[in-house]
Amino acid sequence: MKTRILVVDDHPIVRQGLIAALNQSVDFKVVAEASEGDEAILKARSSKPDIVLLDISLPGKNGIEVLKQLQAEMPGVNVLILSAFPERQYAIRCFANGARGYLTKKSASDELLLAVRKISAGGKYVSASLGELLAEEIGGDPKRLPHENLSDREFQVLCLLGQGKTVSQIAKILSLSLSTINTYRAHILDKMKMETNAQLIRYVLDNNLVESPQ
Repeated sequence: MKTRILVVDDHPIVRQGLIAALNQSVDFKVVAEASEGDEAILKARSSKPDIVLLDISLPGKNGIEVLKQLQAEMPGVNVLILSAFPERQYAIRCFANGARGYLTKKSASDELLLAVRKISAGGKYVSASLGELLAEEIGGDPKRLPHENLSDREFQVLCLLGQGKTVSQIAKILSLSLSTINTYRAHILDKMKMETNAQLIRYVLDNNLVESPQ
């Protein structure tokens, strides 16, 4: 029986490239594709994939939100994260929320089929460099970056601030009140030992926490 796969990426060229690569294997069948978060949830409900190949940067719900919702609604679905971000930025957070693997887009051409096969067989896909990061996390390594101490929601607000979004814009995007976003912002500033939005924006850009414009 073929492994059923849902491909989620907001860039059509990237998405079609992934589908073409997966279709090279007789073991896999791409049953659906989606370009944004809410659509990904709907397609997962209707197509019932075995594996979701999921980008982090998506319109609407981001990849981490989609990952968490999939785990809550369909715990039997395995999620392989595919991201433009280096492993240091997002991988540990994704694994903590139930991902079965993490691939950077730079390595996807070489490792995609291997990762999907391993996850399909019931394993997890962890690259050598990611294995080192996970070992540091387990060992309580003191070199944790400031943003790694944020909650998922705080991290999401940080990234939106880093994109230049205002508090009111973030409140609308996340369907939360202005006071709630201001509270998250205050917690972020406190945890990261910073004082202004400008410092947060510089940190986000310096640490490649948001994608550069296409």
